[in-house]
Amino acid sequence: MDIRPRPRLALTAGEPAGVGPELLARLASIPFDAELVAITDRELLKRAARRCDIQLELLDEDAPAPAISTAVQLRVRHVPLGATERPGHPDPANAAHVLATLAEAADGCLSGRYDAVVTAPLQKASINEAGIAFSGHTEFFAERAGADVVMMLASPELRVALATTHLPLAAVPAAIQADLLTRTLRIVDAELRAKFGIERPRIGVLGLNPHAGESGHLGREEIDIIIPALDRLRDEGMDLLGPLPADTAFVPVMRARYDAVLAMYHDQALPVLKSEAFDRTVNLTLGLPFIRTSVDHGTALDLAGSGRADASSLIAATRMALDLVQRARNNA
Repeated sequence: MDIRPRPRLALTAGEPAGVGPELLARLASIPFDAELVAITDRELLKRAARRCDIQLELLDEDAPAPAISTAVQLRVRHVPLGATERPGHPDPANAAHVLATLAEAADGCLSGRYDAVVTAPLQKASINEAGIAFSGHTEFFAERAGADVVMMLASPELRVALATTHLPLAAVPAAIQADLLTRTLRIVDAELRAKFGIERPRIGVLGLNPHAGESGHLGREEIDIIIPALDRLRDEGMDLLGPLPADTAFVPVMRARYDAVLAMYHDQALPVLKSEAFDRTVNLTLGLPFIRTSVDHGTALDLAGSGRADASSLIAATRMALDLVQRARNNA
């Protein structure tokens, strides 16, 4: 019999004026074999629950649960807002609050207080407008943990890792270098083994240019950078396919040949993934010393405050985090 305590997952609410707080309120009503701890402002959650018509009982993080309750329960680690939220209208005064919730979650995972963190969407622009340079969750957690990381988005049917993330398209070609590809593919290979239990991962690698460069006629990055990097990693024993033309890499016959695909830039592969599995796609950060999953959508400011936001992606992210925690426990 397993006598270990149930996994404890940290939840961050993201942008206070977005749909994140309402998604957390909805998530609390879903049964999980885990303790969920929302790291956010208590009153923010109460207001979000009322908008969703949910009777939500908030418990202190380490308080004993009541023996009998008819309300939906959620544990909270309180991080106060800088200013009361106005749904649909992000306020830079809350930038420090948002970053504090991420720091609490990351530090809690690093110390062993939490087994994983699941993040709701935030508004990057609002944080930058507060004078704080910020490019995203992935980069924040990487710096906090001192880790090299890779962004992966996964649905039940497809896993997509990114060589570059939040870069302007014009900056991508210069960023595609052999050392970047080598580091990224080593992380993806290791994490597919460790987190997903794939004994010998098969990774498809997209080319940068149309038709993967067309033998140099449509660009030389494949010939000069990508192919030599892949060949060196194949010599190390990695099972790599490519570089593949992105326009045919996702047809069913090609998908059957790999366990994950590495795209060169953000919008090269993600439209495929999101068009077929938007509500089932989860954002993962590979390479961290803890498990982090997230929704694969934005703050939906047009829906914020309506109580109608769909929590499917957050539910999927929570389930994946819990699955990864259980796999790690079983392999320990």
